[in-house]
Amino acid sequence: MTVDYIRYDILTQDALRSVVQTVLADAATKGLPGEHHFLISFDTRADGVGLSSRLRAQYPKEMTIVLQHQFWDMIVTDDRFEVGLSFSGVPERLVIPFRAIRGFADPSVQFGLQFSAATDESEHDEDAAAAPADVATARPAARHERPLPMPTEPAAVPANPAPAAAKSAKADKAGKSAEKAAGDKPAKSSKKSADKASDERPSGEVVRLDRFRKK
Repeated sequence: MTVDYIRYDILTQDALRSVVQTVLADAATKGLPGEHHFLISFDTRADGVGLSSRLRAQYPKEMTIVLQHQFWDMIVTDDRFEVGLSFSGVPERLVIPFRAIRGFADPSVQFGLQFSAATDESEHDEDAAAAPADVATARPAARHERPLPMPTEPAAVPANPAPAAAKSAKADKAGKSAEKAAGDKPAKSSKKSADKASDERPSGEVVRLDRFRKK
């Protein structure tokens, strides 16, 4: 299996995160234009995420925030953004690194991005190192894809031998009866023909051959 040393997946993820960074920076300085608003999901366990203990206990793995009407003091840097939001009437200050973001969407224009679960370069490297092992361990599960040996074709056997044998015996008996009937009739007919021929044959005079000789 060819190893991707360039890591196009990381480059693509970083390029897409730069899109999020640019959009948030514009919103921080100019506000949200028109009906645009953002839904941002992020990993609350990622390095650099800043949450209160209350929110961290409520969202131990992942959290989604909405940036639309009630947010303030948003600051965007090269690797993260900070924003103030209200949760059940309680103001909170969130710090979210871009590498912790799992999803970004703008429902007003049906635009969305999804990001991988890795949050730093070391995790990407671990994924790359584990890739060959994952493939190797996954291959045995595909052993059922190999063609099974073709079974040897069995000899033809009647589906129900007993009725077949009975049918054969019945056919033989019928054949013998037909032969017997056919054998009796020609003998009787031949006897009648012979008797008729003997009755029609002239009796008495014996014809001598020398009568037909030339004199």
